[in-house]
Amino acid sequence: MKITSQALALLSATLLNTSSAFTSVHRHRAISTTSSLKVTNDLFVEMTSETGAAAAAGTANTHSSVETYYGDTLKESADLLTNACCTAARPAPQIAQAISNIHPDVIKKYYGCGFCVPDEVEGMTILDLGCGAGRDVYIASQLVGEKGRVIGVDMTAEQLKVAKETQAYHADKFGFDNVEFHEGLIEKLDDIDSLTDGSVDIIISNCVINLCPDKEAVLKSCHRLLKPGGELYFSDVYASRRVPQELREDEVLWGECLSGALYWNDFQNLAKQCGFKDPRLVEDAPITIENKKVQDKIEEMGHKNLEFYSATYRLFQLDCLEPHCEDYGQAVIYKGTIPRFESGWSLDDHHFMEKGKVFPVCGNTYNMLKETRFEKHFDFVGDWSTHYGIFDGCGTSMPFKSSIDGVSTKGGGGGGGGACC
Repeated sequence: MKITSQALALLSATLLNTSSAFTSVHRHRAISTTSSLKVTNDLFVEMTSETGAAAAAGTANTHSSVETYYGDTLKESADLLTNACCTAARPAPQIAQAISNIHPDVIKKYYGCGFCVPDEVEGMTILDLGCGAGRDVYIASQLVGEKGRVIGVDMTAEQLKVAKETQAYHADKFGFDNVEFHEGLIEKLDDIDSLTDGSVDIIISNCVINLCPDKEAVLKSCHRLLKPGGELYFSDVYASRRVPQELREDEVLWGECLSGALYWNDFQNLAKQCGFKDPRLVEDAPITIENKKVQDKIEEMGHKNLEFYSATYRLFQLDCLEPHCEDYGQAVIYKGTIPRFESGWSLDDHHFMEKGKVFPVCGNTYNMLKETRFEKHFDFVGDWSTHYGIFDGCGTSMPFKSSIDGVSTKGGGGGGGGACC
C-alpha cells in the first residue's frame, strides 16, 4: 500500500498530542483493587496512585486520538498506512453472500483484520465490540437470523452514524431488524444498561482490542457478560515480543494497530487471569508493513526483529477448564452435522475432526464441545475417572504457525470461515 508524504504528515499532525499509551493489567483477584499495573519489559509492575492518575490522563488522550483517527482522518479502508487492519484471505461463500447484501457506505469504512463470527450462531445473541460502521454487525445479523440479536458498541460517533443511517436499508434487505447500536467505550460496558451479566452468547471484535489502553477491563467485562458456555471470538494484532515503550508512544503506529499489540504470551496470561483459562488460536497470518516510512521508523529505533501477527482466538466462558491440557483418555466423534462442514470441522488450528472418526482430546477440548452449543454435533467417549498426565503435545512456544514459514493459516475450512478485507 502506498502513502504520500502529505498524508503521513496529516496523520502525524492529527495524533500529535497523544500521551504515552500503555497496557493496563494486574493480577486476577476475586475482588476489585485500587492499584493499577502495566505491562513493561519486566512484565507486571505495580504503579502508585500518582502514576495511576497520570495513566488515566494518558488513557483519555489515547481514546481521543483513536476516535479522531477513525472518525476524521480515515475516510475509507484505502486510507490506512499499513496492512495491519486488512486481511487478504478470501471469505467463505456464505460470508461473501452476506457481505454482498451490505450497504456500500458500510463496506467502505471497514478497518478490521479478519472475519470474526464463528460457526453455529443461528438464534444467538452476539455483541460486537468496536463495531465501527457496522460491517460485522450486519454480517452477523444475517447469520443469527430473525430470532437472533446483534448489539454493536463503538466510541466513534462518525462511524456509528453510518451504521445507524443504513439500519433501515439493511432491515428491508434482510426482511427483519435485529440489531442495535450504542456509543461508548468497550472498557466501560457497564455504562450500557441493556448489557447485563450472562446475557450474551457470543462476543466478537475485529482488530479493536489492541487499540484499548485497558485490555484487562475489556476481557473481564467479556467474561462477565457471556453466558456459561459462551465465547469471545475475535481477530486482533499480536507481537512476537513486548512492544518497546518508544514504539508504544508513537501515535502513527498506535493508530495503525501495531503499538497497542500485546506480546502473544502476555495476552494468553492476561486472558487466563480474566477467567478464560485456555485461549485457543483459530488462525493466524504474518503482518507485513507495506509502508516504507513506517518500516524504516521501526528499524531506526532498533526493532527490526519485532514481528506482528494477525490472529483469531476463541475464549470460552467455562469455569470447568483447567490451566493446561490434561489427559483423561477421552475422545469425541464428529457427526458431520454443522452446516457447510459435513466432512469435518475445526475447533481451532490443531483440532480438525473428520466425520465419524474417533478423535482423542484433552479434558479442556472435551468440555469445549460438551458444555457449549456444539454438544449436539458430537458423540463423547470416556469419563473423568482416570488422569493420565499432561496431554501429549501441550506446549508453551509461540503458537503462530505462520511465524515458521510465513504462510497464512487464514481462510481454511471450519472455525469461522475465513477472513476478508
